[in-house]
Amino acid sequence: MPYTEDHIRNKLIKDLDAVHVEVVDQSDGCGAKFAAVIVSNKFEGKPLLQRHRLVNSVLSEELKEIHAFSQKTLTPEQWEKE
Repeated sequence: MPYTEDHIRNKLIKDLDAVHVEVVDQSDGCGAKFAAVIVSNKFEGKPLLQRHRLVNSVLSEELKEIHAFSQKTLTPEQWEKE
């Protein structure tokens, strides 16, 4: 089953209490390549690798079918600076 931008966005918002999530389907509609920007307080004090592992654990089922997933993980403070 191909996943949608909305499915991934909603799951990240719910599971990470994300304050901002942007998801872009880069797969020309097949639902197998996504890019995401995720802003969450849960990233506070965590290094980049730990943040990415947290996101990957939330999307563990989806990543079995998604072939490419790029992510940018920011705290709300980092997001405001950008």
